Amino acid sequence: MQISKDKVVAIDYTLKDNDGEVLDASPEGQPLQYLHGAGNIIPGLESALEGKAAGDDVSVTVEPAEAYGERDDRLQQEVPMEMFQGVDKVEPGMRFQAQTQAGTQVVTVAAVDGETVTVDANHPLAGQTLNFEVKVSEVREATDEELEHGHIHEE
Repeated sequence: MQISKDKVVAIDYTLKDNDGEVLDASPEGQPLQYLHGAGNIIPGLESALEGKAAGDDVSVTVEPAEAYGERDDRLQQEVPMEMFQGVDKVEPGMRFQAQTQAGTQVVTVAAVDGETVTVDANHPLAGQTLNFEVKVSEVREATDEELEHGHIHEE
């Protein structure tokens, strides 16, 4: 069975940056499962997997526009430390959920300067070219419930 819209796909993957550093990988024996065509993975990887079948190996380089987008400096802002009440020590790299006009957003602390914290709402991989090594381990029909919900349901 080939990968196409509304199929459930299981992949083992390793994600590296352009320097060859591993950024992420599926845990051994625990492939990533997703509903193809439902926007559950980045567009560039989803396109590269279209038409593949169980057992296929895929190497693909995904540019930022087809991954997490370019970095947008407008998504950085300075906020007062008092916004982090209840947090003992705010440090760069920490991630928080913030309520914004656009809804809940994950922000990363970029810098701390006295009573001012710079937060960044860009995805941590925004602006990066991503290199995937993928092994397709399974392709199956989605259930009616999975199609209705737009994501897979673990067995």
